Amino acid sequence: MGRYVLRRLIQLVPVFLGTTFLIYLLVWALPGDPFAGKCGERPCPDAYIARMREEFHLDDNVVVQYLRYLGNLLQGDFGETFSGNSVGALIADAYPVTLRLAVVALVIEAVIGLIAGILTGLRSRGFLDNLVLVSTLFLISIPTFVTGYVLQTVLGLRLGIISPTVSSDAGWAELLVPGLVLGSLSMAYVTRLTRTSISENQRSDYVRTAVAKGLEPRRVVGVHLLRNSLIPVITFLGVDLGSLMGGAIVTEGIFNIRGIGGLVFRSIATREGATVTGVVVLLVIVYLLMNLLVDVLYAVLDPRIRYV
Repeated sequence: MGRYVLRRLIQLVPVFLGTTFLIYLLVWALPGDPFAGKCGERPCPDAYIARMREEFHLDDNVVVQYLRYLGNLLQGDFGETFSGNSVGALIADAYPVTLRLAVVALVIEAVIGLIAGILTGLRSRGFLDNLVLVSTLFLISIPTFVTGYVLQTVLGLRLGIISPTVSSDAGWAELLVPGLVLGSLSMAYVTRLTRTSISENQRSDYVRTAVAKGLEPRRVVGVHLLRNSLIPVITFLGVDLGSLMGGAIVTEGIFNIRGIGGLVFRSIATREGATVTGVVVLLVIVYLLMNLLVDVLYAVLDPRIRYV
């Protein structure tokens, strides 16, 4: 297992270099004036533009720019915005909030989705199964901003159960409803994926063998059926953490959460390429590490899988 993890970590290096270079190329090689609107309604003076392009090395080849950025990134320097603010400081201020929000959403979708999927998978074609299928289809068909607006209006403005907006420090309890909104779509997919996987594996030979041996139904489900059925679900959940962090713009906007989503939106609007690149690089790291963790969990869940 140790050799496999080390080999996978080495394999992540070229993947990281390739994805970050592609991100840098897409952000900085786009046509347009990055200094448009920086001087108000009037166009910026040519001297100002020349000085800024020289300061941020925008006239260099994009490969040279990327190598310089990568060297600074390996030293923990994410660069600066055109206004002189540290990108690392901006990310450090917004990243923890979005990470907590994504973790809350991931836990909610995993717990509710797994429980609903297991119950419907074991007792398919019943009233509960039909109810869950209709409910998940309902969640899939409704956009996230509609779900967030409804919960904010009903629970926050009318019933007063929650605060309509989240405070600046955004504790775990305050993020429960926004996390439910953010993870509602994925929760429906987890439920359906778990139900389908369990329904298929119920007819597997190893399950029939366990039943023929006279094992208790709880042991058949918990040890044999559930562990093998969770492999596709774990794959989805592992990748979904990065998707939740990158797709939290709408949820953060509804509940006024000062996280990565709002930072990226403002950076795109003002063409702050350094900030956009830094945020996406962190998301790439999250994706790579979560994929590695999911691969390791395969061997834990399925004893037939061995890594050498």
